[in-house]
Amino acid sequence: MRGERSSGPNTKSDRPRRGMFRRKRVCRFCVDKIPYIDYKDVRMLIGSIPERGKIQPRRLSGTCAAHQRKLQTAIKRARQLALIPYVTD
Repeated sequence: MRGERSSGPNTKSDRPRRGMFRRKRVCRFCVDKIPYIDYKDVRMLIGSIPERGKIQPRRLSGTCAAHQRKLQTAIKRARQLALIPYVTD
């Protein structure tokens, strides 16, 4: 009969879901041993801002919590001084 689900052990709904394997990203600031994130270093900050102008979250960038806080502060300071745009058109 069409449209009915079988209650056998090998149905798709019974199998565990497996996502794609994602390698844990490491903090680029910890790897390079950068002690201070400078708001004047625009090239370094641009890598953490996608096209839309938002600050990338930790889960996407792989930055550790301490460096993410410093990075966020540096980006906001650079925006205040018009070194980095708030949004792109």
